[in-house]
Amino acid sequence: MTPDDAAKLLASCAAFDNRQPSQIAMRAWATSLKDVPLDQDCFDAVARYYGTPPKEAGQRLWIQPHDVRSWRDIIRKERLENFVYDGNPDESPEQYLANYRRQMNAVASGSIASPADAPALEGSFHPQVLARLEEEHGFNGLGQQIPGDDEVAAAVKRSGPLGIECPVPACAAPIGRPCKSALRGRTSKVIHPARRRAAQGEPVASETSEEIERRRAASLASLERIIANQTAAREEALGE
Repeated sequence: MTPDDAAKLLASCAAFDNRQPSQIAMRAWATSLKDVPLDQDCFDAVARYYGTPPKEAGQRLWIQPHDVRSWRDIIRKERLENFVYDGNPDESPEQYLANYRRQMNAVASGSIASPADAPALEGSFHPQVLARLEEEHGFNGLGQQIPGDDEVAAAVKRSGPLGIECPVPACAAPIGRPCKSALRGRTSKVIHPARRRAAQGEPVASETSEEIERRRAASLASLERIIANQTAAREEALGE
């Protein structure tokens, strides 16, 4: 921006704040905005600045060069919101960078109209994935399940032990949720054996009293080890 360009921009500012531009002000603005060309976005930045209410009621607005720069950048970035590069798949990296910058600058400046809507994703699954889905789970080429196969639908929805409710009365974890621990009903990464047997279609045998006592003893021993490790770590930290 030259001093003459700055004079035109300051005249636009004066229309809002009644300032009296001087030669010193023109040179100062030209120096502050030396890398910014005088274009319509600069004038729009001034109008946007004075069209925005101040943070505090009654505050007098007084635009500065950095305000012009900031609002001009905002205006240009708004045009690039839905920008999508339209290039040649055979172009070299150097050609790509040059064309990308050229298109982006053209859209940011308003020379080329920016897309009104964000582009939608196109394409489908990889052919091998589609073939596997159709073979094992009855999916069509659109990734949609072929109707009329309820058993496959249930298997695809949730397979394995998590596909059924846990048959252990003390747990009764719902479909899709892990089993509950014996410690205050907290969830556990371990799936109850009865739930695994039920998911495989095997009869669910109730645990004997010996098995229950053995499982409780193992849980208690594990809890004691955790408490001991935490106590040792706390004592070591306090000792430091």
